[in-house]
Parts: sequence; structure tokens; C-alpha cells
Amino acid sequence: MSIAVVFDSAGTLLRTFRVAKNIKGQDLLLDVETTLLTFTSPNRVLIVLHAHSRDIVAATAEEFLSDYLREHEVGFGIACSRRVIAADEVKEIVYSDHTARIRDLQECIRTVWAHCREEALVAMDSGAIIDLRSRTIEYVITSGGKPFDGAKETVTELHRRGIPAFIASGDRAAKLEKIADHLGIARDRVFGVATPQIKARIVEELKTRYDMVIMVGDGINDLAAFSRADLAILTEQQSAERPRELYNQADFVVKKVSEVLGIVQNVCSTGRDLCAPDDSP
Repeated sequence: MSIAVVFDSAGTLLRTFRVAKNIKGQDLLLDVETTLLTFTSPNRVLIVLHAHSRDIVAATAEEFLSDYLREHEVGFGIACSRRVIAADEVKEIVYSDHTARIRDLQECIRTVWAHCREEALVAMDSGAIIDLRSRTIEYVITSGGKPFDGAKETVTELHRRGIPAFIASGDRAAKLEKIADHLGIARDRVFGVATPQIKARIVEELKTRYDMVIMVGDGINDLAAFSRADLAILTEQQSAERPRELYNQADFVVKKVSEVLGIVQNVCSTGRDLCAPDDSP
């Protein structure tokens, strides 16, 4: 039978360090799980900004972030929320907010740079959590990550066996393409700025093309995709608090992403079917 494996990015393929700054309290949250932070309120929406970190650092510190985004025509993508929300409503809040300043996001970026500067390959993203009730930017966020040990080898071995690997993540597409290039995943198999609902739809679409679709993830934003997949694998390689619902939905829980290979091998070696190689890994 034909199999496809869909990976989340941050926390699954990448060891990720995230920093969030609370705009109202001006406190910095280190190594925070931003999807969990978002899901604590139905009014929160996590967005990813299509901006380069170096451009943000070079901007005027006291300028409102909204003014900068509007002046430089910086777009965004909705990465995570507990409910479906219209992009236009989010856009109105992001581009009119008068609470978050450039310096707030600069502090997040510099903190992540300081933490990750020794790494050979680091992919960075910046974004924000907006509050629909107060109609303000509640947090600004930066994350930096590098591939887990064994991630590249896992993808390579899947492809050697004729099993295509995909990435579906809430991260910015440009970041994911950089990681995909490193891991050997074709860019047309990368889906960026994917909300939980979009991830689930990606899994459902792949199920029309493959006999089995396996979803590999680590966070609450993977829950909907877990429920649609034929097999759900929860990874614990990135230390973080996880809600019980994830464990209840997962068919397997692994400590390292490389353990996915053993599970796939077991699926392939069952008496039901044999894996049929895909012709374009």
C-alpha cells in the first residue's frame, strides 16, 4: 500500500526556542509554547508576519508595529486559533493597533538570536497574538529553530523506501522552504501558515491519493490533523506541556522523531499489505 507521512515543523522536525513579550505587562516569556498560549482563550489568534528579522531590527524602535507593517506592506498569515476567523477582521486589528511597538518585537528577536547564535542552521519566524475582544496585539513573538538530530536521516530513509514526506505547519512558508531544502523535502510538499483546520484538510486531501496518511506532530494545533489521519504519532522530543487530548488522539507516542521509521516499518511489514514505492520521493 502507498503511504505518506506529514510532519509538523516546530517541535516535531525542529528544536524550537520561542520568546513572547506581553505588551501590557512588558514581561518576556522564554521558551513558551505559543499554540498553548493561544488556545487558552477563544479570543486569541496567532499570526505569522511575512517579515525578515534583520529588517525589523533595523527599524525605528519607538514606531508602532502596526505603522511599520502598513508602511512596508508586510503581510501576515493566520497560524492558529480556536475558531475560524475572517482574515479581514484580523487585518483591521493588526494594522490599527497602537499598543505594540517595534522595540517589543526587536527584544524578542535579539533574545532568540542570543540563544541560537551558536547553531549552524537556524530558521526564524516572528509574529503576534492578537486579542479579538480588546482588539489589540496582546503578545509579539519570535521563534528560532534547528532540525532535531535524526530528522534529516529520518526523511532520507523514508524517501529511500519510496514514502514521501510532507510538511504542514503554521510557520512562515519561506522558513519552511529553508528547512525543507536542508531535509531534502520538495518545496511542493511544503504547506506553510497552516491553521489546525488547514492541516486537517491537507491530511484529508492526501488520503485521496495514498492508502495511508500518517500525521506526526507535537502540539495542540495538530489535534485536528491527528483526528483525520489514518495513524497519529505524537512526538515528545521537544520538552513541553501537552494537553491530555493529544495523548488520547495519538496512536503512538515517541521520544524522538527518528522512531517514526520503526512505526512505518511495522505498518509496511504487517500481513495486510506491502508498501508500494512512490515514484517521486
